Amino acid sequence: MELRHLRYFVAVAEELNFRRAAERLHIGQPPLSIQIRALEEEVGARLLERSKRRVSLTEAGSRFLRRAREILAAAGEAVDEARQAARGELGSLRVGFTSSLPYTSILPDLLVAYRRRYPAVELQLKEMFTTDQLVAIAAGRLDVGLVRYVGGALPSGVSVRELGADPLCLVVNAAHPLANRESVRFAELADEGFITFPEGVGTGLPDILRRLCRDAGFEPRVVQTAREATTQVGLVGAGIGLALLPAPLSCIRLPRVRYVPIADADASFVLSVASPPDATSPLLAGFLAVLGEVAATADQAGAKR
Repeated sequence: MELRHLRYFVAVAEELNFRRAAERLHIGQPPLSIQIRALEEEVGARLLERSKRRVSLTEAGSRFLRRAREILAAAGEAVDEARQAARGELGSLRVGFTSSLPYTSILPDLLVAYRRRYPAVELQLKEMFTTDQLVAIAAGRLDVGLVRYVGGALPSGVSVRELGADPLCLVVNAAHPLANRESVRFAELADEGFITFPEGVGTGLPDILRRLCRDAGFEPRVVQTAREATTQVGLVGAGIGLALLPAPLSCIRLPRVRYVPIADADASFVLSVASPPDATSPLLAGFLAVLGEVAATADQAGAKR
């Protein structure tokens, strides 16, 4: 039994007239009659009562009509879903992001723009450190990641493309002599103690801290580590030390904490997108296209400022 046989039967059942049904289907009346007889033989039941004056449905035909309509509707839905999936408009996408991204404009703007364009796609958002994202993409557990990649070897099967950068700032206690400065240079911080992320957790900030300190002529003295940026801000408020964090996190307002811009060149935290280099998924292509548009808009806004 083919779908066309069901379409032929539904047309005849709705028109209750072979001539009108044939015109509706754009086929000849004799071939239509032959196909309906063949369908009845395959079903093993008479579906239509025919006379010179009228055509009517049998009880079997009424029941078959209901099921035939359901099958044709389901087949149409299957075709629509397949076409949507081929256009990247349907499915599920696993997206990783680092903990600082919700404090920037790019992640909220990206999610709003993507959901507006692809409302039927399910986004599975996963907060992960950069190195964990890279490993997950290589293993096929993540489709795309928004990462803070600062260089080094990449897992096989992962490519990284830079999107932009956020300035870094110094988080200081409100009682610190630098708290009210308009900006600070790292050369002034040789005697300070720093709070930063533990080594190996997957964020590049400890490496950037070392680079900025070494460029200023000293090694950083780390007095405390913490895995969460908000924890580091709280420890600064407690007077434990200074922290180096992306400037967008300055929206975290805690008592006894101030955020001071850094004047040193290259005091920034690069944002990149990581994905398989040879991915052919329409879902991923659509996501990357929207991401590119959002990143370009963010760059233009930053240039105007």
